[in-house]
Amino acid sequence: MHVVFRLSARLTARWIAIIAALSMSSVAYAQQIPAGTVIPVMLNASLNAAKDGAGKRFDGKVMQDVITASGITIAKGSRITGQVVSAAKSEGSGSSLILKFDSIDDHGSTIPLTAAVLAIASLQAVAQAQAPINSNPDMLPASAWTTRQVGGDIVNRGQGRVGSSSGSTGTWLEGSSVLIKLTPNPDAGCPVGPGYDRAQPVWIFSSSACGTYDLGNLRIENSGMNAPIGKVSITSDRNVQIRGGSGWLLITVAAK
Repeated sequence: MHVVFRLSARLTARWIAIIAALSMSSVAYAQQIPAGTVIPVMLNASLNAAKDGAGKRFDGKVMQDVITASGITIAKGSRITGQVVSAAKSEGSGSSLILKFDSIDDHGSTIPLTAAVLAIASLQAVAQAQAPINSNPDMLPASAWTTRQVGGDIVNRGQGRVGSSSGSTGTWLEGSSVLIKLTPNPDAGCPVGPGYDRAQPVWIFSSSACGTYDLGNLRIENSGMNAPIGKVSITSDRNVQIRGGSGWLLITVAAK
């Protein structure tokens, strides 16, 4: 009798564990990030069209807390992953690289992701955006610095304000964390869309940042906003190569 009871208890505990695991999986999958959510990212690894083949995995980290319109919070430091879809050399010395971001791991919860790219900045451009442009920076605490975002916006940390040439204003939070509404830049390939109606976490990027910065002749041929949705195509007259530490300003799109 005791043996049967112990066996039954073990089976019950096992089924409870299985059900709990399935429930957690369902919750994680249900946490779809709404379209129009901006996610600033730094990639850990380099990308190289001459060396990277289809299927290569890469990762990075979210550089600022993200609170979506639906209330989902993605913490700063969360791991973001993606993969190379294809890499090819074109006629002459040119090349192309197609990639996609597919998930975010936030404290053990895996959130599926479909995202387009608004802007990409080199490691050097990222560093410059975090350096003071004050005349005597050594005499000031970092909280009093003035910095210039990738794309030109000016951050006055002492006043907690961000200003852009378009007239948009935002808020400096701490470190390199900035909230500001996006400014459409259709001529550069960033038309108005979901997410342009509210302040977004842009990290070191300007409100109108669009395209590539300090990356030579690299071009974003398809940001992932148009078909094929979520697949980012980057081309160059030379080899497409982006060093680790680059900054990426992503915006989520509705998967189709």
